[in-house]
Amino acid sequence: MRWRQQRQSTNVEDRRGIGGKGIAIGGGGIGVLVLIIAVVLCGGDPQQLLQALPEQGEVRQTDRRGPAPDDESKQFTAAVLGSTEDVWNEIFRRNRLNYREPTLVLFSGQVRSACGFSSSATGPFYCPGDQKLYLDTDFFRELKNEFRSPGDFAQAYVIAHEVGHHVQNLLGVMDKVQRAGNTKELSVRLELQADCFAGIWAAAANRKGLVEAGDVQEAMRAAAAVGDDAIQRRTTGYVRPETFTHGSSEERVRWFRTGFETGDVARCDTF
Repeated sequence: MRWRQQRQSTNVEDRRGIGGKGIAIGGGGIGVLVLIIAVVLCGGDPQQLLQALPEQGEVRQTDRRGPAPDDESKQFTAAVLGSTEDVWNEIFRRNRLNYREPTLVLFSGQVRSACGFSSSATGPFYCPGDQKLYLDTDFFRELKNEFRSPGDFAQAYVIAHEVGHHVQNLLGVMDKVQRAGNTKELSVRLELQADCFAGIWAAAANRKGLVEAGDVQEAMRAAAAVGDDAIQRRTTGYVRPETFTHGSSEERVRWFRTGFETGDVARCDTF
């Protein structure tokens, strides 16, 4: 991805390293976070896992000094966010709507939002209460090493997906899902629509010359890698569709491709 050619958004809030101390459990690091996510996806109780961890490894505090204030991770996320701003401002303007740009919060270890207290185990997320995206950039390392999905466009897909949730919030889709009861089925449909919106951004980025050969394949590999079935199969050895929260690998890839190939918001009706 030619992200260095893209303007950088000013809507980035860097909270990495705030608080000075973080928690490391044994030697597990990111692997422990993946295991916790897997337990949640499979319908288990992550508290039981956390209670068992001290028996397997020492719980200790570690020094969490923040990175340089303008490191490459921040530059990259700001560039991708800037690209999403350009794309969605244009789409909203064409439809005579006003796009309110979200803030992207970079954090390390743990963070507090209008949606409550969250740790890196949550993964990247969007909070409609404050209209902010939250990202621990260590997730990009996890995406490469644990999910076997390297590449900057795979990382950009993650950001574009969370921006897709912001678009849903502005369009009132989240409110409708909430009023309908926010079931697991609706939650999956919400996630798949965000994948489709990420594809719309990718299509626009491609037209602007930001996409390089192989980039789209990187994004689709990432979408497949974070499918509920792929995560469950890798971490537990079996798949439980009734516990899906984000959709299968096939569904996530299909809806990202739909957005990329059509570039049409109307074609992203996953409901």
